Order: sequence, then structure tokens, then C-alpha cells
Amino acid sequence: MPELPEVETVRRGIAPRVTGQRVGRVVVREHRLRWPVPEELEALLPGQIIQRVERRAKYLLLRTDIGTAIFHLGMTGRLRVLPAATPPGKHDHVDLILVGGECLRFNDSRRFGSLLWTMESPEHHSLLRTLGPEPCDAAFSGAYLHRRARERTLAVKTFIMDNHVVVGVGNIYANESLHAAGIDPRRSAGQVTLAEYQRLVVAVRAILDEAIQQGGTTLRDFVGGEGEPGYFQQSLRVYNRYLAPCTACGESIQRCRLGQRATYYCPRCQR
Repeated sequence: MPELPEVETVRRGIAPRVTGQRVGRVVVREHRLRWPVPEELEALLPGQIIQRVERRAKYLLLRTDIGTAIFHLGMTGRLRVLPAATPPGKHDHVDLILVGGECLRFNDSRRFGSLLWTMESPEHHSLLRTLGPEPCDAAFSGAYLHRRARERTLAVKTFIMDNHVVVGVGNIYANESLHAAGIDPRRSAGQVTLAEYQRLVVAVRAILDEAIQQGGTTLRDFVGGEGEPGYFQQSLRVYNRYLAPCTACGESIQRCRLGQRATYYCPRCQR
């Protein structure tokens, strides 16, 4: 599933192409996504100018003067800007046709993605209002994590993947960040020290920033807003490297399952 760097890569790819553009028409070929595409979208969005393209967690927000379109890519969703005359493919479910001659096309083979609409502030939408801080926000700090983790016995990796604690630290990047911070992912969140959480915050920000700069991670389906794959998989230090030598110490990378997710770690570097 695309994580924060992949979604941010898509945002950066489409934003210059659609910001300031007026929507001429909305074509919905398939309403049955993860949640039904709202019928009012086809009536309300035409004529509106896309003022900004923002990201909140894994959601992309297309803001207009009267409301906000909220995209989620799900597992296989893709957003690309194409000439409006491009014939749709089998899984091209929605087009936002722009007056300038291009369209923003949403493709999703598994239909686990979504397109919703809200006329209130999107921060108050039921899907967004309980989310934790962004990793780059000042509110995300070692002290914050240490306080939230107090007396919690779940694994620290599971803890930092909780979107109510912090958004965007998905499985790949949790593995990589914990390795960079030298923290065993199996440790109880409440036993991690303040100093270790401070290291972890620095690692999370650095890993996510590096992944964004490389266009995200492509393991199967992901492509960016221009149709290009991500390249961060070439920089992975532990994820998907079971029994390969640790890039820091040479010890064999080990694997276990935490919260039903594959977890990779170095038994020597991570304590």
C-alpha cells in the first residue's frame, strides 16, 4: 500500500499541473470504490478552480472555494494528469476534466481507494479529525512519543505505525526508522527511553525525507503522478532483506511478525 512518501510524491507530481485550473466536467465511470463516490461531486465540482493540492497523512486534498475533494489511493490507486482525449482503460474510474485540455484521472484496479467530497473544513472530516501529527510537525517530538507510550506494552513498531499517534510511518518506513535509531522493533513502547524516542524522531524524519526525494518505494504497483516508479527500494537497509548482511555491522538481518506485518531488524545494531 502506498505510504506517506508515495502519496507526497503523487501530490508533488500533480500539483503543478492542476493548481489554478478550472474543472470543466467530472466523469465517474464507477461509483463503487471503497466508499461510493458522492453523486453531488458531478454537480458541484464543475466550474470550480483547484486552489491547492495538499496532503494529510495518506489523503490528497484538492481544495476549491466551495469544498474539498478527498482522494485515498488504497492499495493500487493511481492519479495521473493526461490529455483529456486519452481513451480510458479498464480501471480508469474517475476523470476530473480540466478546462485547459487535460484531465486528472483516477485508476484503481482493486477499488480499495476512494474519492469523497466535503464542504466543511477537511480537518473536521470523520476520516481526518482523529489523526495524529505529521512527522514534520513540531508537535511530533521525542517527548511527545515518550508521553504517549507511557505504560504501553505493545511493540514500539506497532506503536509508531498507529495513525492516531503519528501519521505516515507505514511498515516499510517503521522498519527503516527503527534500524536507523538502533531500537529493537519488538521492545515494549513503554520501555523505550526519552533519549531513544528523540533519536527515533530524527530517524523517521530523515528516512521519510530521503524516500520522498527518491520518489517513494516501488515494490509492486506504485507509480508517481507522472507514471514513474519510486527508487527508495534501492536504499532499503533492513526491509525485505532477510538474512542479508546488515549495512552497518554485517550481521544477518532477521525477520518476525508484529501486528500481522513483516518486521525486519538487525539483532546486533538494534537493542
